[in-house]
Amino acid sequence: MELIELMARRRSIRKYTDEEIPEEKLNKILQAALLAPTSRGKRPWEFYVVKDREVLEKLSKAKKHGSALLAGCNTAIAVFADSDLSDAWIEDSSIALAYMDLMAAEQGVGSCWVQMRMRKDEADGDAEQNVRDILGVELPWRMVGIMALGMPAEEKEPYALDELKWEKVHR
Repeated sequence: MELIELMARRRSIRKYTDEEIPEEKLNKILQAALLAPTSRGKRPWEFYVVKDREVLEKLSKAKKHGSALLAGCNTAIAVFADSDLSDAWIEDSSIALAYMDLMAAEQGVGSCWVQMRMRKDEADGDAEQNVRDILGVELPWRMVGIMALGMPAEEKEPYALDELKWEKVHR
């Protein structure tokens, strides 16, 4: 399959079966994250793999909207980065999340990026701090988001390449 076809097929999946993600597929997703390019090769990120149902439930309440799916996923990968090591930690983390998202699609694993940076919880608290507290991660470690993973319980049509918004391209 060509990369462009994989990109068109990749969709955010928010519903998962109870089936375990095969370890070899999870390892490929983590390999993709570790292969992601970073500014000046600093690799400021670290990846926290969460499979514990109780912890996933807590993470699902870390922000007000858009994190509930974490309670139903099989595995979550929280991406933290040392903000003292690199001023491009946001970009570096985002690239790693995107690489994981694409590899999950290639492996037939459902995935959805759950944004935490600059998000609030029900009480107007900081979602990123909530995740740090749940996982026991101290500053200067910061996070952009969490990748929710599971075997898909829903299927979505791929994006149509002939419907791309070329008016967004200026030459």
